[in-house]
This record gives sequence, structure tokens and C-alpha cells, in this order.
Amino acid sequence: MRDVTSPPASTPRTARALAREAITHEILAAARARLAEDGPAALSLRAVARDVGMVSSAVYRYVENRDALLTALIVECYDELGAAVEDAEAAVADRADVTSRWLAACRAVRTWSVTHPGEFRLLYGTPVPGYAAPPDTIDPATRLVLVLVAVVADAHDDGAVPPLSPTAQGDLTELVAGARDFVAARGLIEDAPPELVVRTLMAWTTVLGTVSFEMFGHLANTVSDPEAWFDVVALRLAADLGIGL
Repeated sequence: MRDVTSPPASTPRTARALAREAITHEILAAARARLAEDGPAALSLRAVARDVGMVSSAVYRYVENRDALLTALIVECYDELGAAVEDAEAAVADRADVTSRWLAACRAVRTWSVTHPGEFRLLYGTPVPGYAAPPDTIDPATRLVLVLVAVVADAHDDGAVPPLSPTAQGDLTELVAGARDFVAARGLIEDAPPELVVRTLMAWTTVLGTVSFEMFGHLANTVSDPEAWFDVVALRLAADLGIGL
């Protein structure tokens, strides 16, 4: 089974560094509270400074500007979501039970999202005008994706699952070349079949889309139980991936 986590090396920290870390954490916590109240686009360093009892000029010693604050929040939230998914998937004792692993990981995405609505809007809602996420956010953003891909990879190792039949749309190799390179670079699936990559991408975007529909109220008067509906979707996606057959 694959280990998609890489714990950071432990390094000694000075008292000054620890104090700075504590204040930065307080600033980020206040900013996250603001996300829930005001939304990402209205996030203000001045308002955050008031919330932590600092003058606005003092905040700039810890956060360079609003964009830097948004980036720090995005990294923290992606890491938190990724850790939640990693922990949920790793808690499935029977590692050969890929269906349970897939469902646990997908459920963790939904659970974190519905309990952190402000943070979910920051990560997957309307882009903040004038802000472009830097490369620093890429690795944290892929943590939960790697968990899902690892489950799919384990399900298809050594021919454990019959090959997926290609669709009638022809050769999609070039269309999903970027995703295939992503998977190959992390050693998850050697020479991933394009059809498997296509279906994994479809599954991932459907998981997020289903959560988004719930979060933004689009399932109202449509399904009676959003949590049960999410499980139905997740399990059908698993079947489409050849998991649990």
C-alpha cells in the first residue's frame, strides 16, 4: 500500500520563533473567523488586527499584505483538509477493502467542508478578485487528491480489477496528459491507462461538485438527506472506477 504523506523534519525552534508562531496562529485564527462572517473577498487585515487587539501596522510584521494572508489561509486550510482525508482513509484497518477506504476518504472531504463553510468557500468558491494563488498552494491542495488516487491505484494493482472499457470518444491520452504525468511523478500508477485517469478526474470533480451543491444550497428540495445522497454518489463513483466490483 502507498504512503502518500511525507512528515516534515523536526527542527529546534527558538523562543522568539515560537512566540512569532503563536501570534501568527492567532492572526490566522481571527482571519478564519472573518471568512465565515464576511467571506474571502471581504477579508481585511485591518479588521483582523482589531480582532486580535493589534494596531494594523503591527500585523504587517507577521503578514506582508492581504494576499499573503490569503495564501497562508489557503495553505493552512488545504493542509487541514488533506490531513483529515489522510487520517480517515488510514483508519480503515482492512487495507484490501478499497471500497471502504474510498468511502472513508470521500466522507472526510464532505465532513470537513460542512463543518468549515468559510474555509470551503475560500478553497472552492468564487475566486477572490485580484488574487492569484501562488505555487506554494499546489502541494497542500493535492494532498487529498493523492489519497483518492492511491486508493484507485491499489484497487487496480496487479490486475486485481478488470481493465476499464474505453468510451466511444476515442483516444483521450493527450487530453489527460497532465494528470497522467502528475500520477506518474508520484509513483502511484505506472503508465496509467487514460480511461482510468479520465474516470478518476470525473470522480474527484463530482465529489467536490456534490459537496458544493450542498454547501451553496442547490440540493434544497431535491434530496431529503444530503449526507445519504453523498454516500450514494461516492459509491457509484467507486463502481465506475472498478472499485468494489
